Amino acid sequence: MEASPSEERGLGPDAVTLDEPGAWLILPTYDEVLNLEPIVEAARGHLPAGSRILVVDDNSPDGTGRVADRLADESDDLEVLHRPRKEGLGPAYVAGFERALEGGARLLLQMDADFSHDPADIPRLLAEADAADVVIGSRYVEGGGVSDWGPVRRAISRGGSVYARMVLGLPVRDLTGGFKVIRREVLEAIDPGSITSAGYAFQVEVTYRAARAGFRIHEVPIQFRDRRVGHSKMTGRIVAEAAFGVPRMRVRPWV
Repeated sequence: MEASPSEERGLGPDAVTLDEPGAWLILPTYDEVLNLEPIVEAARGHLPAGSRILVVDDNSPDGTGRVADRLADESDDLEVLHRPRKEGLGPAYVAGFERALEGGARLLLQMDADFSHDPADIPRLLAEADAADVVIGSRYVEGGGVSDWGPVRRAISRGGSVYARMVLGLPVRDLTGGFKVIRREVLEAIDPGSITSAGYAFQVEVTYRAARAGFRIHEVPIQFRDRRVGHSKMTGRIVAEAAFGVPRMRVRPWV
């Protein structure tokens, strides 16, 4: 059997530990003025020494970008990438990936800025990257779960993951999960600039393309909670993109 990219690379001496620099946390923001400073402070308490935080703001009208600039002025571990307009989650993450790779990131951590993902789970996801190329904080494996959502939102989320798993033929149970650690080798292989999904289908596309390229994907159980303040960015257009975009992923000329 041909060796996987992980095995070819070797996970012994190169494995990233919690005391080793090279992890970048990417926080895409749009109208998160009340959440940004608290989430940055909470995440800092769980990131390994030498990590960096990159806020990618899509010109939030509520002043989130100004808060991000102030935080960047106050500390050396945070920088801000300002984008001219709101284009969706996917393009924001792609811009963040490209900046982090340019900055030398070895592990790229993605997480919502609204406390839906618990910063206390960061060390568990990073530790799992010693044995995997993509680590997903999963709501739908044993030990994982969702709280604070109504039945409709739960059905859309779980149903979307089941649908994507069936269409794409992947064993991953939380394909729409947005709490992830990705090794730089994965993004170098799949080329962030070629990612086409703009909404939550972006999460599916990254994982699917990583699997197609032979990278190891592990899921770690997490408890997902509804945002503390603000409003959800989920729209009917985002749901439709996922419904129609997932089947197209199977016929795209990817590796």
